[in-house]
This record gives sequence, C-alpha cells and structure tokens, in this order.
Amino acid sequence: MKKRLFAVLVCLVMIVSLTGCNLTPPTQTATPTKPASTQTDPGSTTSQPEIKLVYAEVNPLDSIVGRTAVAFKEKIEELSGGKMTLDIQHSGVLGSENDVLDTMLGGGGTVDMSRISAFSLTSYGGEKSKLLAIPFTFANREHFWKFATSDLAPEFLLEPHENGSGVRGLFYGEEGFRHFFSSKDINGMEDLAGMKIRVSVDPVMTGMVEALGASPTVVSFGELYSALQTGVVDAAEQPIANYKANSFQEVAPTMILNGHTLGAIQVIITDAAWDKLTKEQQDILMEAGKHASEFNRQISEQAENEVLEELKAQGIKFVEVNDNKPWQEACKDIIESESAKYADLYKKILDMQ
Repeated sequence: MKKRLFAVLVCLVMIVSLTGCNLTPPTQTATPTKPASTQTDPGSTTSQPEIKLVYAEVNPLDSIVGRTAVAFKEKIEELSGGKMTLDIQHSGVLGSENDVLDTMLGGGGTVDMSRISAFSLTSYGGEKSKLLAIPFTFANREHFWKFATSDLAPEFLLEPHENGSGVRGLFYGEEGFRHFFSSKDINGMEDLAGMKIRVSVDPVMTGMVEALGASPTVVSFGELYSALQTGVVDAAEQPIANYKANSFQEVAPTMILNGHTLGAIQVIITDAAWDKLTKEQQDILMEAGKHASEFNRQISEQAENEVLEELKAQGIKFVEVNDNKPWQEACKDIIESESAKYADLYKKILDMQ
C-alpha cells in the first residue's frame, strides 16, 4: 500500500514539473507550422476565383485576328490554371465592331472584351487612334511595330479610359495592309472614280473614298457580302487575309494592292470587367496580351502571303501598285486635315520610319 502511494506521488511531481517548465507532455504531438511564402507568382491560382470573359471578334477564327484571339485565350487559361477562360464569339455573331463597342459602352456586361480596328475607336474616346488609320501613315510593318512597342503606345491604349469612355486597350496587333477589292474590273486608281465603296462610320475612310472620286456608302460588315453580290456597293476594302476569310473573293474577284492603310488593331476590355478582376488576374491578362501581340507579329506577314498565293492560284485578279505617290497625292487633304489636331504626335509616328 505504501509502495502504491509512493508511485502516485512520483507521477504527480513529474506532471507538475513538466507544466512548470512549459513542456509538452509526451502524449501530445506539436503540428509544425508551414512558413509563409514571401514570393508572389502572377500565375498563382491558389486563391483565385473562376471567371469567364466574353470576347467579340467580327472575323472567323482562321483569320489572322482570329488566330491571335485563340493564342490570347490559350495563354490566359494556361497562366490561370484554367480558372480564367475566354469565350470567343467570332464571325460577327455579336454584330459589327461598332455594334460591339455600343454594347460594351452601354453596360450590361454581355461583352467584356473585343478586338477592334484602331479607327473604330475614333468616336469612342480614342481620338489619337485615328492617327493610326490615316492613309499612308506606316511605310511597312516594321514601322508599325516600332510604334506599337514604343513609349507612345500606352498613351493610345489608355486614352479611351482616361476620357471616361469605359474601355481600355490591352495590346496591339495588325492584320496586314488594307486594299480595295471590287465586283467590277480595276486596273488603276482612276477606275475607282464613281464607284460605290463600302465604308464604316469613320471620317478618315469616308474622306479617303471621296478623295478618290468614289461614293462612300455605309454598310455593316455583316451585310457586306450580300451588298457586293446585289450591287448595293461596287467595292470595299480589307486586308488580304480577311478578304479571303469572309469569302469576299466569291463576289468581288478583283483586288488592287494599293496598301492605303495598315490594319492596326487593339484588344480592349471594359473598365467594369477590368475592375472586377483581382490584381493577379489583371497581371495574367497583361502577360497573355504580350504573348498574343508577339504571336500576331510573327504570323501576320507569312499568313497573308500564303493567302495571297492561294487566291492567285484560284484565279483571283490582283493588281500590283508600283508607285503609290499618286494615291498619297490624292489623299493629301484628308491626311492633313485629320492629323492637324495632333500634328506633333503624328510627326513622332512618321519619324519612327
């Protein structure tokens, strides 16, 4: 009995000693604490919510701009681990570029992003972007990319946002030089005189068509094929790849390669869509935009040349223009008047050649 009492007293003394020394009893196991990471990974998807952005494209996916959209989508989904997705509504199912812009600026959130021709932004708070659409601004693709990667480029991309329009540009691309094509025969600039030429609601394009002695006729892009087919218009203008992607060669089998304007594009997002993204998601969009812009730069000229050779093999008539000085002279007044407001800025772009 005394031995048993002695053993109990010894156990009590041990427990009191352990507690006094702040030690953990042997029957309890301490859980190690994982050290917090001090690095931030822009592509980390650990705590990101899932989000889907609707992206509008008026051209088919096999066009240069369509392929650029796919490259953008794939990079976004890769960097986000699939938590960010891009729903590309292509082939004009959401309307023309102006229809899409009206929807984006009107709110409602049905369209979050879009690929837009630079000149389309002129009436939507992007007045400086008009300079990119003025005839014969860019001598070649290299000239354009010098601008697109310059310190001036962000100033153009963010102008609509800064003007309160509700959209902002993310990155640049191009779809090749734009040329006139027609259901009637063309052999030179003089043949455009008197033609009804399709234009969008754009003062630069309208002024250029008038300067060439033709009649500018507003037709939505989605109705252009039938308008050429039925004679509502005699001609229009597009980059070569878009000409083929929309099957315009079927109803307008003659194109004159005058290259009046480089098809500069911007991918834009609504401020509402941008603001609902986390900082990590915004970084993912910007990183994916850099990738898509470089992808566009790499494929554009080669894709255009492949389409040109394919169409030539089909018997489509292409008229070479060896000297575009007469075209520039004809457009001199519209070039001067449309660049006057930003004359110094326009000169900076020209000087990048």
